[in-house]
Amino acid sequence: MFVDSHCHLDKLNYQDLHTNVADVVAKAEQANVKQLLSVGVTLEAFPKMMELIAPFPQVHASAGVHPLDVESDFDLAQLSAFAKQDKVVAIGETGLDFHYKPETKALQIERFEQQVELAVDVNKPLIIHTRLARSETLSILRNGHAERCGGVIHCFTEDRAFAEAAMELGFYISISGIVTFRQATELKEVVKTLPLERLLIETDSPYLAPVPHRGSENQPAYVVEVASYIAQLKGISLGEVASKTTQNFSDLFLSR
Repeated sequence: MFVDSHCHLDKLNYQDLHTNVADVVAKAEQANVKQLLSVGVTLEAFPKMMELIAPFPQVHASAGVHPLDVESDFDLAQLSAFAKQDKVVAIGETGLDFHYKPETKALQIERFEQQVELAVDVNKPLIIHTRLARSETLSILRNGHAERCGGVIHCFTEDRAFAEAAMELGFYISISGIVTFRQATELKEVVKTLPLERLLIETDSPYLAPVPHRGSENQPAYVVEVASYIAQLKGISLGEVASKTTQNFSDLFLSR
């Protein structure tokens, strides 16, 4: 059994590739992907995402504002209300991205700090996006006492030192299809050294399809390719990766 710990089900191609969310969930089920976490990125899009996934008990949700979307409408009271819904198991995707939007740095920091505070308040884990903001990300997590709620560094592409610092705060490290890319040499070496007890797997679909699907739209069923590659890197069985990452997902998101 596998879990896709990070996907965007409201952003998949339902014109040409899938009939509807039920079709995506069925394809995942055929690949033995039994649970999905559909991740919110704006408050505006959240109600529609929830409407799409409502019929599926195996699909969980998160509520948050992505660092690249911090200029979208924001109301902390509204986010707090969304966060308290039963189907919502996490806060995010939040964090910092100084690569694509350095001009919104101050607002990104403000929104990130607000969402860390909310996550601690409602005791739901954080889903963190970070790019070119290692020290700032860790500083905000530490200052906001994010160890009290925990969370995950999603789509991990940082170095071992960052992973160690995040794990010291009780965070998990989520590996996406990037690890299968030929040029991701540093990431492959880091993954080899990371403890399986702290790993999650994800697609980030519709983005970042793993080899051999690279170049096509990603989907939750493809998380098995990520798990298989991790197993090869670490010299362990696919079953071991599946079992442990599924347990990790349950421990982080479902055991509160």
